[in-house]
This record gives sequence, C-alpha cells and structure tokens, in this order.
Amino acid sequence: MRKTVLAASALAFAAGAQAQTAGELKDMLEAAMRTIQDLQARVQALEAQQRMPAASPQPPQAAAPATPPATAVAPPPADAKPRVEVYGQAMLDAIHDAKRMNPAWQAALRPSQIPVQCPGDPGCGKDGAFTMSVRQSSLGVRAAIPTTAGEVKTDLAFDLFGTDGSTSIHWLRAWAELGRWGVGQTDSAFMDIDAFPGIIDYWGPPGMVFVRNPQLRYTAAAGEGATWSVSLEAPNAIIDTGKLSQVDPSLGAGVAAHNRWPDLVGSVRLDRDWGHVKAAALVRRIGFQTTTTTSGEPARERTGYGLNLTGALKASSRDTLSWGLAGGKGIASYMNDGGTDLAPDAGFRAQAVNSLGYFLYLGHAWSDRLTSSIGYSQHRQDNTGGQAGNAFHAGSYASANLLYALTSNVLLGGEYLWARRENKDGSAAGDSRFQFSTRVSF
Repeated sequence: MRKTVLAASALAFAAGAQAQTAGELKDMLEAAMRTIQDLQARVQALEAQQRMPAASPQPPQAAAPATPPATAVAPPPADAKPRVEVYGQAMLDAIHDAKRMNPAWQAALRPSQIPVQCPGDPGCGKDGAFTMSVRQSSLGVRAAIPTTAGEVKTDLAFDLFGTDGSTSIHWLRAWAELGRWGVGQTDSAFMDIDAFPGIIDYWGPPGMVFVRNPQLRYTAAAGEGATWSVSLEAPNAIIDTGKLSQVDPSLGAGVAAHNRWPDLVGSVRLDRDWGHVKAAALVRRIGFQTTTTTSGEPARERTGYGLNLTGALKASSRDTLSWGLAGGKGIASYMNDGGTDLAPDAGFRAQAVNSLGYFLYLGHAWSDRLTSSIGYSQHRQDNTGGQAGNAFHAGSYASANLLYALTSNVLLGGEYLWARRENKDGSAAGDSRFQFSTRVSF
C-alpha cells in the first residue's frame, strides 16, 4: 500500500511540474509529503489493530420474560429496521369434469354449485368439460415495522379467484398486529386453517368452517403451548325467502340481510408434540329487513350460535389425521360451502337454520418427496317448513391425491374428487373430476 501511495504521488507531481513555477512546485511537494505521511500513519494503525487478539465474547444475558406485562412498552433495538417479505405462488390447474358444474365455479368443486334441476339450475347442458385455471395463483407481502410501542406486523395478500369464480383480484388478508391486538381481514377465529387437509382443490371440504372476516381480535398465552383469543367479526347472513317468494314474488325480492351487531367469537388452542386441538364458539344476531317498504318492515332478528372442534394429530412419523366437527344454528355463512342462515318456517316466521358439518382426512408421506391425502366431508342442514323443495339440504365431498415435490418450492400432482348435492325434496346430483396441478411457490 505504501508503494502504491508513493507511486501515485510521484506521478501526480511529475504531471504538475511541467506547468508550474518553482515556488508552486515546492508547495505541492510539501503538501504531497504531508499526505504520504498521514496515509503511512493510518496504515500502521490498521496493521497494529489487526495484530490485536479478538475480544472475548460477552456472557449471555438473562432471557426476557416470554410474555411481558400488559402495561410494559418494549422499545425497539437501536439498530432495528423494517423488514419486508414477498411471498406467493404461480399455480396452474387442469381439470376434467365427468358431469357438470355451475360455469361460474368450474375451477373449484363446490357441491352447492352442482346443477340438480335441469333445465333451470346454472350449469345444465352436456356432461363433461375441460378447464384450465390460474386462479389459485397468489401474491402477498409481509412486513415488520419497529415502533416505540413495539413491532407492528402486517400481512397483505390476494389470489385470483374472484367472488363469482372469475379470474380477478380476491383479497385474502389485509391484517395488522401490535402485541396481542390484531385488526383487519384474516382467517376467522372460528376456523382452524392448520387443520386444512393437503389437497390441491381450491375450495376443499364443505363441512369445514372456512371464512376470512374483517375483525378486531385479542390473543394471549394461557400456559405452555396454549393460547386463547376473542374477536368481534363482520356479520354476514345468507337469507332464503323460500316459499314466500312463491306466494308473493314482490315480498321475496325485497328481503335482504340486516345485521345490527358484530359476531362474537372465542377460541382456545393447545399445541403439543403430537399435534394440536382447537375449540371455538360463536354467538351472533342475524336478521332480515324489507327494502321495498318505507319502514323496512317486516323485519326480524334471531340468535345464532355454534361450536367448532378441530385438530391435526400426528398418528406416526409419516401420517397426520386432520379432523373437524361443527354444529349450530345460523352458522351457514361460516361453513365452507352450502346452506342458509335464516329461512321461514311453515308459518313464514324467520327461523335460524340448523347446520352440522364434519371432515376427516388422512395425510401420508410415502417418502420425503411423495405424499398423499384421502378423506371425506359433509355439510347438512335441517330444512325449515317454509323452504322450497330445491333448497340445499346436504353437500358431500371426497378426494384422494398423489403429490410430488420436484424441489422444495415446486409441487405437481393429480387429485380425484367426487361431490354430491341433495335438495330438501330428495332430488340430487353428483359430479366427479380429475385435477392435475403445478404449483411454484416463492
């Protein structure tokens, strides 16, 4: 380094000497020498520092409490910086139906969307159809932002499965957490996403509780491996006017959902080496109003409630059992597919409709790369006396697959699916399909 500095200084001096006077050259030479001496001193200091022994590690500090007091404010470290993670997947589904589906939902197997009465129901026509879809493709951004009140965590994500089955942006999460509090839209506290089976069909078991809701949630630890939460969630109600529409079509057309209060959900979850279990309870007020009258009457409200028990059990090193059992009144809008929250009884009085849903799936790993999942699910309702004969009564669903992980982020495989819809009057129709999917996650 010394030789390099001296050579550079000499070249600079020689180049300037041709155009300067003797006095100026003397001043430049003295300045150059001072610079060289300064650089030499810095080099010597660096070399001396490199020869010094490495500092001994500091003794470990005492661990902070796992759950700080609610009144404590944990300031971020001095060097804390925001962190951003982009994630998602590019996915292609190739699907062949043996029978028929509502065209708006042909990229997913929903029992409630199988046409039963033809002509009349959407999807009537010839059997057999082929579909290719990228609607399961998704994009998300997670961020962690240090603040004086603690670290704020956010999650913003969407897929391309539009609300009517179209290829359009469909928001999954718009969620933020600060400590024990969370706000925005995410999985309902009434559901258990970790019990979802390893399938490639977009919709999944109809007898599973599955909904993403805008909500305000509080979550806290309740001992080792245990948590509990309470949330206020956006209300929604599926209204069936039933035979009222047949008696007076004008009244049926003017009936709409009317919810004055948010839904209240509480849950408890326990995690262990063998898997996890979760219990969640829901209480809500569901109602309707008449939009074609000045007063909004007739209008009624009913109480809905439900209980959802779920879990994932590691039966062996290669086998996982996923299960769920949900039941209650007026909870159809929380179920994954099919049903009604509120319907008229035989006297045309509003009644909360009973629902019962369940699913049972076995996941097996043949090897580190090859896996399978097989199982069955159903959602059933006790139809009211005022519902029409074509009202949804039960949706059944079964599937089996073989999936291969080409790499850690590339999955491909095939899945056979079967589903059946049954109406109140006993009429029914089924559909079966084969789906081959390729998923590249990042």
